Amino acid sequence: MTNSSSPPFHIAVIGGGPAGLMAAQAAADQGAQVELFDAMPSVGRKFLLAGRGGMNITHAEGYQAFVSRYARQANRLKPALDQFGPQKVRDWVHGLGVDTFVGSSNRVFPTDMKAAPLLRAWLHRLREAGVQFHMRHRWTGWQDGQLAFATPDGERLRSFDAVILALGGGSWARLGSDGAWVPLLQGQGVAVAALAPANCGFDVDWSAHFSSRYAGEHLATVAITAHDIDGLTVKRQGQCVITAGGVEGGLIYALSAALREQIALEGHTTIWLDLAPDYSHERVFEEVTRPRGARSMSSHLQSRLGIKGVKSGLLRECLSAADFADEARLAAAIKLLPVRLVRPRPIDEAISSAGGVAFDGIDGCMLRAMPGVFVAGEMLDWEAPTGGYLLTACLAQGKAAGEQAVSWLEGTLMPDNIA
Repeated sequence: MTNSSSPPFHIAVIGGGPAGLMAAQAAADQGAQVELFDAMPSVGRKFLLAGRGGMNITHAEGYQAFVSRYARQANRLKPALDQFGPQKVRDWVHGLGVDTFVGSSNRVFPTDMKAAPLLRAWLHRLREAGVQFHMRHRWTGWQDGQLAFATPDGERLRSFDAVILALGGGSWARLGSDGAWVPLLQGQGVAVAALAPANCGFDVDWSAHFSSRYAGEHLATVAITAHDIDGLTVKRQGQCVITAGGVEGGLIYALSAALREQIALEGHTTIWLDLAPDYSHERVFEEVTRPRGARSMSSHLQSRLGIKGVKSGLLRECLSAADFADEARLAAAIKLLPVRLVRPRPIDEAISSAGGVAFDGIDGCMLRAMPGVFVAGEMLDWEAPTGGYLLTACLAQGKAAGEQAVSWLEGTLMPDNIA
């Protein structure tokens, strides 16, 4: 990789998402000469898409709870988060001239809820710092020790002192995160866990009648109980959506890691829906068994428990006629209705991806197999729920990678360290 032996060091950042942009900023702030390459016509495309429904930057819950959202990889991510956690992310956004507020769910948003003004201010700062942008440059690996790029003008080879890879995971290929980097790194002896969908929906074998009638319907105020791969019970309350072929939405996304792992192990998994989470089992049983006169059971459930529409349809879909007619079984099912999930939706439909470069193969952010090559963001083997957790970790890792690249170069290429 070596192209020079004294500052300013020449660093390539490959990938123009949040992790790559932050890596470029951190390296430039340390005095490096930075060039950023991306295969797309412009940077931050997935970032902008995420902002269409309101740009969720980070989360304002307590820090220990925040770190715990990264589950099994929390300890791996914590060093970067300690240096650039939720509050520092907010401070950085404010430094770009964008105000923020904390929503009712503790999610943090720009005051105008938009991603584009934040990205514009960020890119202006990067250009002021001297970062050079090369669009429509698709990285294709290494050739004779140089970085190879496919460009509109043909193949280009470039040499740098260090490289930061921030190419994203495998979701939303049309926005640039296509996972094409996996074989390139595996070919260099880097261990990469298979990419898998995260924050994704799941397929259910609905009947044609149920699917045609309720696809697109929101399940508001339900709770889901599920089991993770270790046999532990997980329960969440919120909202989800019935799709033509299954279920999706925030409540499902929050459980997607556990559900995906169970399906990988068993070939399927079951979730249990509580259609009346504000009522106890005893209260539901009391209301279901209350005399209803000439009213149908469906009308009775609507008047006594507010169960109607898609919730009523789910009971009909998932219970046999005999179980629906049995008041005790019906009451039990309202609080614990089994729904069998058969597969996660394809990775390209997922909000994010799991899998990636194994943490055991890196020192800090640098690949052990490839000194001078650093990785950040969704390329690494971690996942997190939506709610600002994904973006915060990508920013924190990008900052760490940029700073570590300069630090490594100072330790290896400064004249006093050259024999």
